[in-house]
Amino acid sequence: MAGSPYASALGRFKALQPTLLPSDAYPPLVRAKDLSEILKLLEPTPYGPEIAQAGATYQGAAAVEVAVNRLFVHRQRLLLESASFAGKPLIEAYLRRWDIENIGLVLSAKSEGRPVSETETFLVSSREIPAGLFAGAMGLDDFRALLALPNAEAVTTQLVRFGYGAVLLPLLDAYSKSRDIFPLLAALQRQYYERVLDAAKFFQGDEWVIREFLRSEIDLKNVLLLLKGKAASLPVEVVLERFLDGGELARDRVADLYNVRDIPELVAQLEGRFPALQYGLERYAEEKSLVPFEIALTRERTVRELKRLRSFPLSISILFTFLTLAELERADLRKIIYGKLYGIAPDELERSLVIPRS
Repeated sequence: MAGSPYASALGRFKALQPTLLPSDAYPPLVRAKDLSEILKLLEPTPYGPEIAQAGATYQGAAAVEVAVNRLFVHRQRLLLESASFAGKPLIEAYLRRWDIENIGLVLSAKSEGRPVSETETFLVSSREIPAGLFAGAMGLDDFRALLALPNAEAVTTQLVRFGYGAVLLPLLDAYSKSRDIFPLLAALQRQYYERVLDAAKFFQGDEWVIREFLRSEIDLKNVLLLLKGKAASLPVEVVLERFLDGGELARDRVADLYNVRDIPELVAQLEGRFPALQYGLERYAEEKSLVPFEIALTRERTVRELKRLRSFPLSISILFTFLTLAELERADLRKIIYGKLYGIAPDELERSLVIPRS
């Protein structure tokens, strides 16, 4: 163990794992009567100090959102510090996803005319420091400067400074005419996955596990793209424009897979490779909602990938194990917060959670 560059990371992972919410913490949160009760339940957890800090500036759901994001970024920084010299570029490339999320929030806000104060709450940041400061090129002041710009065109032009202009500027004329923000967001996603897959090269022989981890995430996004495209009756050409390369699902198969009448027929085409889709089919028939498909796919991928990552404890996989668990905790907490805010029934809310319970 002493010879591995990740021996200390394994020790840190074991020390950090108890700071994640245990499985028995979720049912009381789901069944809390309101947001105030959720805040009380989170006070004795690692979120308590962050909620107290955020409460000085924000109230209600915004305070919890800020607290959850701050702790999330704090955990990311600890993991980044634990990476070996060879593994650090891969972790940094992976964590750029939060730059992409923040940029997407800013562009969407400008496109929809949402106010600065409403948008800033959702930036993934920790004590005034966004994820980008540790993993990407952008700090919180940079995001605030983007928010202060008058429109999405101005934001896109400013992003040239941070290495995102090359993929965005060619799309600016089309956006100005259509006001469709999605091609800009899709271009950012495409560039992100190209960069992170390129970073997951074989330095120590264990990065292949992370490549498979990333490829499975790309597949999940592409399957959901096909389902959403079919539900919206989009032509295959539009779906292909938004398709992400790099996964197991090849672009040249999309046209054949997509050449079906409806969602059940598309699921029948895909379920051989993605059997979790079958779990969402019954609820889709009742509700005509794609959400059950996303939940089933995400849960199945989580179980499979965590099992594979944990099979290589003395490698960079141990860092991705914790990153995955931290991401899922953030996602499930946000579902609970906003589910409670919008009056979603506890049973329905509990079904939407992804973190595997064992």
